[in-house]
Amino acid sequence: MSLLAAFRRCSLATPLPSQHLLTSSITRQTRLATKFAPTYVRHPRVHKGRVPIPTGGSIKGTTLNHGEYGIRIRGDGMRITAKQLQAAETVMKRKLKVIKGVKIWMRVFPDMPVCVKGNETRMGKGKGSFEYWACWVPTGRVLFEIAGEPGGAELRPEMAREALRLAADKLPVTVDFID
Repeated sequence: MSLLAAFRRCSLATPLPSQHLLTSSITRQTRLATKFAPTYVRHPRVHKGRVPIPTGGSIKGTTLNHGEYGIRIRGDGMRITAKQLQAAETVMKRKLKVIKGVKIWMRVFPDMPVCVKGNETRMGKGKGSFEYWACWVPTGRVLFEIAGEPGGAELRPEMAREALRLAADKLPVTVDFID
């Protein structure tokens, strides 16, 4: 056996640590992790579900907790996607960035993976592949809250109403301004 053949056999038997990390990171399947996606998912596919209807006098999530102003769903509850929530938050930040110290709270989180099969696909062969994140939001749930910083500039109600109106235009539901 030549010295070159012995070297090749030795190098194939023990891969370098950098090669091992490279192959393991390529084979791992990950979804795009953003601010509007959960970091850990126990079940990669879930049932479609229904809009939760609060029963027994529950008022959880229907009042302001953190901010001074907010928007609450008035019409029928429905499924809201992460892109819609992200667009609403972005337009609020753009409107309120001139006021120093304004905080925005999002009270719902899109943690339900929505899977879709292609059109004109025969029955069977699984549920379909992951498409986007969404969440079911019932009637009366507060979606966003905003408040000014106590030591900073004051957030006027007109400015808050205008920012929340722009955010409501990006959402597929009818909302109320609450303070």
